[in-house]
Parts: sequence; structure tokens; C-alpha cells
Amino acid sequence: MPSMIQARMASSAEMLAVFGDEALIAHALAFEAALAQAEAECGVIPQGAAEAIAEAVRTATFDAAALAEAAAQGGTLAIPLVKELGTQVAAIDRAAAGHVHFGGTSQDLADTALVLQLRAACALLRRDLRRLLQALARLAEAHRGTVMLARTLMQPALPTTFGLKAASWLTGIEDAAARLEREAAQALMLQFGGAAGTLSALADKGVAVALRLAALLGLPLPPMPWHTRRDGIAGLACAVGILTGALGKIARDLSLLSQAELGEAAEPSGPGRGGSSSLPHKRNPIAAMVALAAANRAPGLVATLLSAMPQELERALGGWQSEAPTLASLYELAHGALLAMVEAIEGLKVDPLAMRRNLDRLNGLVLAERLMLALAPLMGRNEAHHAVVELSRRAVAENRQLRDLALADARVTAHLAPDAIAHLFDPSTYLGAAQDFIDAALAAHRKAETNTRS
Repeated sequence: MPSMIQARMASSAEMLAVFGDEALIAHALAFEAALAQAEAECGVIPQGAAEAIAEAVRTATFDAAALAEAAAQGGTLAIPLVKELGTQVAAIDRAAAGHVHFGGTSQDLADTALVLQLRAACALLRRDLRRLLQALARLAEAHRGTVMLARTLMQPALPTTFGLKAASWLTGIEDAAARLEREAAQALMLQFGGAAGTLSALADKGVAVALRLAALLGLPLPPMPWHTRRDGIAGLACAVGILTGALGKIARDLSLLSQAELGEAAEPSGPGRGGSSSLPHKRNPIAAMVALAAANRAPGLVATLLSAMPQELERALGGWQSEAPTLASLYELAHGALLAMVEAIEGLKVDPLAMRRNLDRLNGLVLAERLMLALAPLMGRNEAHHAVVELSRRAVAENRQLRDLALADARVTAHLAPDAIAHLFDPSTYLGAAQDFIDAALAAHRKAETNTRS
């Protein structure tokens, strides 16, 4: 049996249930009941047979463990499930038992049940993405003016704002959510092709039955069966993988900002959360850990779905059979990462003083570029570059403020007044288009929210 401890540490109880045995059996039975009803409405089987099948689906009990053992022998859930359903239908109406699963095939059941699971899984992601997006938008707005140090290649770069960082996270998740919706629309369709993709057993009623079956299950009907055309499944997997990576980006940043040496942000704390089994002083970023672990595992799962795309002829051997468990793991990881980031962002503790302290302790060196750009048109680029490099090296060697060295340097004061120099070393006035970028990210978020509601 899979380890519930390991699974629950990486995912949510809700998503685990979506891909659990009970849900899989329920969706497979829903397919069989809808197939019978569609065929009855199209005159393929008697209405009484469809009613008996529907009653058996409503009242029957299925032993998941026994089905699992039989499926392992048969290579598919459809064989033992249809056999057991037929037995239970026969107890209601012996004649109706011969109409169970009529015209369908194992992959129709397996793929459509998977699509129904994926639809439920996407609904969970959609619900909690909304929470995360709203929390990120609030964070971006609240801290649009909170100045902090931007870091490139893990080293100090220039001033930025925490609001801009949050706006970047927001945009990444917004784009990932939109991509998920697009791919879900392409992937979550009825699979119904019969034994070889022609619905030959239904004669001239095949298309009519497919149309009605799709309607009963609330699924779009594709132009033709997709038994061995798996681009929709692969595209959806890629979208979930990208979403997990976008969540991992936030987690990576939070894990770095929460280091004691920086102390600029921290996940919410609480009893039993983030502690250490041996070091009482530690406050571990557990949400970031969950999301980063998911982001590490997701690419391999996506690769499996991509590698399964070249499937043989009209029914593949081993290709589509690899998809369902892989997709389940991918969605479970994505939802675990998503909920972890929802909790982290909604309760994030931001320390503007620590951000400013980390910026100031660099003695103004992050504004050396600004000083050079101000001097270049006045004394020539090469001369300005040489002067600022020299002053920057002195600031490091002597542990002094670059501003003070500039104020005392005749090369600088010959061209810039003291108040102009002081202005150059105010990081809050060297943020470029940060506010415009934040406004654009928030406007895009509001537009997406409006479109979602409508």
C-alpha cells in the first residue's frame, strides 16, 4: 500500500481523494451508466436495460482490493469492473446484463474516468489558485514602496521593492493559471471510440451515442476519438508542471529571504510548525520546503507524459497505461505546493526594517552605478567609471559609505553639489519603472479576475 504519511506530507487530503480508488470506481461507473442511458435514448439498447444498469450503479458495492487484484491480472480496471457490474445488473434484470459496456472498450472507460478525475483535480487547483492570486495582489500593493535589495547571481545588485517582487510572483502564477485553463480545455474531453476507434459496434448510431454520452457526463466531444493522440494529456501535464515550477520560484525566494542572515521575510509560525527535533531555536520554512520538493519532482513526471506521446497504431502498449498514475502524482504535488504557498503568502511576515538594514549595510555600493551615470556626461564615461571604481574599492577596504567618499572627492564635487550627491544615494529614488510594473501586474490580475467571474 502507498504510504499515507509520505503522500500527505506532499499533498492534500482532497487531492489524494480525487485520485483514490473510491473516486476512480465512481467515475468508471458513471461512464457505464451514462453510456447505457445514451444508447437507450438512441435506440441501441432497451430503456429498461439502461435503468437496470443505472440502479446497479447506484446500489452496488465494489471491493476495491479485489478489483485491484483482478485489474493487475487483466491489465485494466475495465475487465473486472464490467464483469462485476454485469453480475450485479443480472441480479436486477438478467436480460439487461448483456447490455453493460455495449460498444465501448477498456480504454474508453479508463480515459474518460481519468478525464473526470482530472476535471475534479483542476477544480481544486482553480479554487486555491484564486486564493493565492488574491494574497499576492494584496502583498504587491501593500509593499509597493518597501525598498529592499535586488540580488542577481546571488549577489547584491540594485534597490528594488518587495512589492515588485510580489508582483513578479503574481504574474508568474497568473500566467500559469491561464495556461492551465487553456490546456484543460483541450484535454478534458470525452474518450469514446470503441474497439478500434470507429464505433463500429454501434453501426450508424455511433456519433449520436457519443454526442449524448458527452452531454450526460458534461464533457466536450472532440472531433474524433483520441485513443493514441495524447497531445491534450501531455499539454495538460506541461501546464501543471509549469505551475509547480512557478510555485517553486516563490518558495525558493522565500527560503532565501527567511535565512537568519537576511531575516527579510518569514512564513507564519504556530504550534508544531517548522520546529526542529534537536535544535530548539530553529524556525524552518516548511511551506517552501513542500513546494520546492514538488518542483524538484514535477519535471520528471512531465517528461514521462511527453515520452508516452508516440503511441502505437490504434491502441498503445504501455504508453497510455503510464499516464494515469503519473498524472495523479503530478496533480498531488502541484496541489500540495499550491496550498503550502497559499498558507505562506496569506500569513507572510515581512520585515521592512531588515530589508532596509541589509541595503544600508552595503555602504551605498549598490548605488555606484547611479553615481557613475550621473558623472559620465559631466566628466566623460571612462573617467567617471575609473573614479567610481576607485571610490568603491576604498569603501570596501575602509568600510566607509560610498556617499561620504564621494562628498570628499574633488573629482566628484567639481561636477555635483552635495545635495545632488545625497539624492543619488537615496535608494527610494532609484527604482526605475518599478511602480509602473506593479500597476501593470495588478491591472492584469484585476482583468483576469473579472473575466473569471463573467
